[in-house]
Amino acid sequence: MRRTRSSAHGGRHELGQNFLQHRPTIDRMVRLVAATDGPILEIGCGDGALTRPLARLGRDLLAIDIDEHRVAGLRRTLPHVRVRRDDVMRVRLDRPVIVSNVPFHLTTPILRRLLSAPRWRDAVLLTQWEVARKRAGVGGRTMLTAQTAPWFTFALHGRVPAQAFRPVPSVDGGILTINRRQTPLIAPADRASYQRFVRAVFTGRGRGMAQILAAATGQSARRSHRALSDVGVRPAALPRDLDPHQWAALWRMTRP
Repeated sequence: MRRTRSSAHGGRHELGQNFLQHRPTIDRMVRLVAATDGPILEIGCGDGALTRPLARLGRDLLAIDIDEHRVAGLRRTLPHVRVRRDDVMRVRLDRPVIVSNVPFHLTTPILRRLLSAPRWRDAVLLTQWEVARKRAGVGGRTMLTAQTAPWFTFALHGRVPAQAFRPVPSVDGGILTINRRQTPLIAPADRASYQRFVRAVFTGRGRGMAQILAAATGQSARRSHRALSDVGVRPAALPRDLDPHQWAALWRMTRP
């Protein structure tokens, strides 16, 4: 790999840059983007491994990176693409389609910011494997996924070996898509109330959902058992086992 001067923000390791080199992964991500429509925002474009094939889709494309030297290089090689130096934690996420080989050390803050932004519609992301599988609900849902699932759907599209990146990270990657639901399961105005409920359940005490729900909501054990039965959840289940529709229904049943 060619040497580049350090960015004003630090070297490649300080920037969390693991550059994608794997053609099958690049092709798969571009196909997923091609199935969407509208202007595209690419976050962390790096050397342009994704930018170049995305540009061939013929759609309005804005690519950003915090490394000024790589931005300058892409501007020279892709003069027809708008490439801008910007920070992923500050850029406006207001384009319909978001694409990113997510810097692994910023995965959680980027996902939290993305899932709180109101305007984008479809996201195609390359994240750490464990993050991708957990967000997609493989092996059980996390609190963050449960808190956002009434407004978004998550899907896993394959594992990416660590050797697909340069420098090689210590973990594999995974391709994750996030799509905003056309009809949310809960009104956006109720989002804060719902998310407090999910947090209370995930952090509540008990050996199963019946005990946890009763403790988290202050309801009687009998009423908690009835609510779980009505939405098809076993009393011994755990919060990670519930699907988005069950979470939404429980919230409605147990809210004051």
